[in-house]
Amino acid sequence: MKGLEESEKKVRCLFGTDGVRDVANRGVMTPEMALRLGRSYVLYLTERGVPRPRIVVGRDTRRSGKMLEDALVAGMLSAGAQVLTLGVIPTPGVSFAVKHIKAQGGVVISASHNPAEYNGIKFLNNEGHKLNDDAEAAIEDYLGDDLIDDWRPTGASIGEVQERKDIALVYAQWLASLISSSSMSCETLAFDCAHGASAPILHIIDDIVGNHKWQISGDVPDGLNINEGVGVMNMAYIATQVKNSGAKVGVAYDGDADRVLLTDSQGRILDGDIILWVLARWLAGKGKLGNGVVATVMSNLSLEEHLKKHNIGVFRCPVGDRYVLEMMKYRGAYLGGEQSGHIIIREFTSTGDGICTGFVFMKACEEMGEDIDSLVDRFDRYPQLLRNVEVCRNSVIDPTFITDISQEANRKLMGQGRVLIRASGTEPLMRVLVEAKDPKLMEDISKDLVDQIQMKCC
Repeated sequence: MKGLEESEKKVRCLFGTDGVRDVANRGVMTPEMALRLGRSYVLYLTERGVPRPRIVVGRDTRRSGKMLEDALVAGMLSAGAQVLTLGVIPTPGVSFAVKHIKAQGGVVISASHNPAEYNGIKFLNNEGHKLNDDAEAAIEDYLGDDLIDDWRPTGASIGEVQERKDIALVYAQWLASLISSSSMSCETLAFDCAHGASAPILHIIDDIVGNHKWQISGDVPDGLNINEGVGVMNMAYIATQVKNSGAKVGVAYDGDADRVLLTDSQGRILDGDIILWVLARWLAGKGKLGNGVVATVMSNLSLEEHLKKHNIGVFRCPVGDRYVLEMMKYRGAYLGGEQSGHIIIREFTSTGDGICTGFVFMKACEEMGEDIDSLVDRFDRYPQLLRNVEVCRNSVIDPTFITDISQEANRKLMGQGRVLIRASGTEPLMRVLVEAKDPKLMEDISKDLVDQIQMKCC
């Protein structure tokens, strides 16, 4: 696929897999950088025929969020943009707002699942999609362009800012409509908001649905406790909540609520692969799946095997929800996602939306008569072993070497598993994933691959 190949080769300095991210007030995540990024983003839009663009801005609950928002907005106003601030709202809420008010762009200030000391900035286009690699690289280019400092609108050409906190209510009302007609709205459900942006939204939804059986936790953000011991990175918390409350399902989000993982009533995790397995069959039954399902290279082989029984194909792509969406467009698929809980359902969203996905998943299970407590047992996933191999920072790793050892390992698996070796994008590590029906064979192959990489690259 040409688009994905180009994306993988594109080199960016500031932007990573999900925007610009760092410890807030240090490194690249300072108010000074936020201001310049705001100006660069507006310049990027203006140079592409969008003068005085209308841009929506939202943030999560981190203490540093308002600091960075003020700097970012100042930069965009100084470049002539019309800015609408949404306050604390999930990433998918910003995407919703872009389409709802027909804005030309959006910005989210969040570090997603990372600890409170981190923060980040990610940009959206006029469809509410995260920008692709080329667009992010172009914004970086403008940071070093003299025009960013010389281009100074004055008088009536300076931008204006408006608060639009009403958008959160509209977004919550839309989400409530997804579950209000379902009997699940009357069940005892446990929710973990990770002390993040989903907390105020979920309480509005709870008020609309009017179900006093919902148990909402992780909903008291103080600016410093986001993701701390809660959320998708700490599923033991929601598992305990489920068992203590007798809930039928547990639902956990990350800090900006673009990811979701669930548990059954026994506290067992329903990951992105199981969510895709259920939603694919449900959408296919409605004729709304398109040409198949997109999953990343990290999804379990069991997903392909189960969907093959229903004549549903699975297309693989690199890790990252942006690449999932790109492959969905390329393949004509209306469902895609990651094992980690980023799920995109094109009928409903333009980006991963944890609250939407959780509600739609429960609705799908109800309509198909799925026993949620049986999903983990029935999915029968292949055992997986992921190891990180430290390599020297200056090591030049020959791609042919990686290809050769991967092919040899796959031959040993004889179609009963797979091997994936990839470099970390943030650390001097090689990630070695081995998946096999035979746990002992999996262990042996994994050890052999790690030994070979250490001998070659360390």
